[in-house]
Amino acid sequence: MNGVSLLIATCIILSIVLVAITLTLIHRRRIQKLKEEIASLDKEKNLIVSMPIMSELTKVEAILKNEKLEEKYREWQKRFYRIKDERIPEITDMIIELDLLSGTKDRQGLELRLAKTEIEVYKARESVDELMEEIKEVTLSEEKYRSIITKLKNKYRGFVQEFQLHKADYEEMETIIELQLENIEKRFQDFETSMENNEYDEVVHIVKALDAMIDHMSIIIVEIPNLLLMSKMLIPKRIEEIEHIYQDMTENGYSLEYLKIDYNMKESKKHLKDILDRIKVLNLEDCMFELKTMLDYLDGIFNDFEKEKLCRKLYDEVNSDFEHRLRKTNRIVKDIYDQLDDIKSMYHLKSKDIQELDKVKLRLEKLNSDYEEILEKATSVKLAYSKLVKDIEELSGSLTEIEEDLDIALKNLGSMYDDEVRARDQLEEIEDLLRQCKIRIRMYKLPIIHNHYFIELSEANDAILEIVKELDKKPIMIKVLNTRVDTARDLVLKLYNTTTDMIKKAKLAEESIVYGNRYRSLSPELDYALSNAEDLFQKGMYQEALDVSVEAIEAIDQQVHKKLSRVS
Repeated sequence: MNGVSLLIATCIILSIVLVAITLTLIHRRRIQKLKEEIASLDKEKNLIVSMPIMSELTKVEAILKNEKLEEKYREWQKRFYRIKDERIPEITDMIIELDLLSGTKDRQGLELRLAKTEIEVYKARESVDELMEEIKEVTLSEEKYRSIITKLKNKYRGFVQEFQLHKADYEEMETIIELQLENIEKRFQDFETSMENNEYDEVVHIVKALDAMIDHMSIIIVEIPNLLLMSKMLIPKRIEEIEHIYQDMTENGYSLEYLKIDYNMKESKKHLKDILDRIKVLNLEDCMFELKTMLDYLDGIFNDFEKEKLCRKLYDEVNSDFEHRLRKTNRIVKDIYDQLDDIKSMYHLKSKDIQELDKVKLRLEKLNSDYEEILEKATSVKLAYSKLVKDIEELSGSLTEIEEDLDIALKNLGSMYDDEVRARDQLEEIEDLLRQCKIRIRMYKLPIIHNHYFIELSEANDAILEIVKELDKKPIMIKVLNTRVDTARDLVLKLYNTTTDMIKKAKLAEESIVYGNRYRSLSPELDYALSNAEDLFQKGMYQEALDVSVEAIEAIDQQVHKKLSRVS
């Protein structure tokens, strides 16, 4: 127990020592970081003090030539001494105080003082930078503005040379441009005068004015020839051509009212005059854009003219095809309605079939009316061919739908006629099959024919008579007729199968008895069985007679089935 207690006590002591060491190290690290920040602030303060403001002020003093600059010089001196003699010493005191208190444990107080010192250093730096910038604005003005003016003069000489080489392109604008160039020359002279008098505030305004004037004139020199060419040559010629083409096409039967050529050309001329007036006073803002837009519009009118010419040819083709189809459809519908009473008397038509035809007829009448309106507009030149083509194409689509619906209605009527023809053909086939049954039953003279056969024969005859009755009715009910045909066909086929089966069994029974007669003398049993089979045959029991005879013969001849098959 003593050993354990000792071990626990040792661990506790070690833990306390480690915590103390850690806290000490953290405190030292914090103090070290604080001292580094203080040193950085002190360095920043020294950089502020070392700014060459006095040397720049000396340069200003050497060029003092007017009261305004002298007043600025005195103000700059005051601001510099205020920073140097008041604010910098205050910052120095704050840094020293921070350094002295850096070893204390008042962490929050130190951070607050540090933040205040940083703010003061930042403010001092901003003040010095601002003062230096204002002073350099004067000390570097000559070099700075001389460089700018040199570039402006080079640019100015470039477009002046361009103007001199192509004066003829500027037409009546030549005098106005020369006056503007003289104004620029005067501003260059004003610059030199201001620079000599060190009037740098005035120099700034002159340089800005020169920059704006030269930019404006460079645009004028480049754009004026193109603007004059477009506004006095290209566009007027386009307008003249459009008016001429419009007149020719109108006289040749084209409807071009939707283009509003007269109004739009009048407005274009008015707008063109306005642009020319603005060009004459060198107000070129949006002039090029407006002229290009006008050219695009005029080119679009030429495209509209060409489109109308193409549409006229297309209209003739589309109209010819449509007229042919419409005439054919009208003829078909007329023929149907001319024969509709006969068709009704011949077939039992449903109201739905007639309604569908009536709907097709009404739609066709509406289509004919719409087509007549289009023809009237085309004849009286009330509608452009591009619109006529579109309308004809829409009518063509409607005609296609009418043709499809008419085909369906005609198929319904045609199917009734086809069903009648099919029924008559099948009646002949059924009657022929019935005749074959009667001929076969008469050819093979059976001793007895049972009543069920005559019942089937009677049913088949009655079914055939029902078909004949339906065909003789007016109107014919196709559905009932088809049912009668199906019934008669089934009954006659049943009778044919019965006839064939009965004759086959009777024939086999008779042949088996004849075949067995050769063995009668060999077996009394066979003789008795064959006599029994003969009695069954005479009674019309052909299957039983066949079974008895074959069974008796098999006792003597095992191949009787094969031999009877060969005989049959």
